[in-house]
Amino acid sequence: MTALLEIQDVGVQFGGVRALTNVGFSVATGEFLSLIGPNGAGKTTLVRGITGVIRLQQGRIVFAGRDISAWPVHRRIRAGLAMTHQIVRPFHSMTVLDNVALPAGHENIGNVVKALLRLNRSPARKKALELLSLVEIVDVAHQSVRGLPLGVVKRLELARALALEPQLLLLDEPLAGLNSQEAARLADMITGINRQGVTIMMIEHNLGEVLRVSRRLVVLDNGRKIADGDPDTVMADPVVRSAYVGKEKQDAAP
Repeated sequence: MTALLEIQDVGVQFGGVRALTNVGFSVATGEFLSLIGPNGAGKTTLVRGITGVIRLQQGRIVFAGRDISAWPVHRRIRAGLAMTHQIVRPFHSMTVLDNVALPAGHENIGNVVKALLRLNRSPARKKALELLSLVEIVDVAHQSVRGLPLGVVKRLELARALALEPQLLLLDEPLAGLNSQEAARLADMITGINRQGVTIMMIEHNLGEVLRVSRRLVVLDNGRKIADGDPDTVMADPVVRSAYVGKEKQDAAP
């Protein structure tokens, strides 16, 4: 399969702390890969490096055959990258529908005021309704975001990212804070989106759901890649098991 994303020898340092060291792997077009590891392993740092939120001190990010390492965030988004965040921050002054219609009309985002004025008569509104139906929250389309349950807001975040028509969807702990039923439902939804052709890389701590839906795992620990492969093989790796067990013991220490 053709590599859509190539992470080549990536290194990130904050002051004297090495957050990522010589991390490298690729994500094939159409793949569903989960990026896992103990807290502080460098997962979110890596994803922020991919999106351009933080600057790499070493290595390259190649997306769809182009070196995007020096590109600003907005250019990477227009090239086909989209990301959801663990802490969801929708526009609380807008309806659920308008929260999705705004990125759905992303060709107008250069002028936000103009984009907002066009929403009511724009094809973006129709597209937003389709996406809300896809994530099964179209029934709250005309409600304010304020006060909605977390499970609904998480699905709204997913719809907003899909509105950008990404080639690669980066998900940062989409299941965090959800109960087991909600987590399973959202994980199935993400799997369905992948089957429709969207390449997905997901950071997630819910290992039960990760192992149920992922085709491939990449594991980070202390900023380094320690494993890469199918879920059964990776989770049987003594190095991976040691990383998780060691971290759990450290966290449990008084």
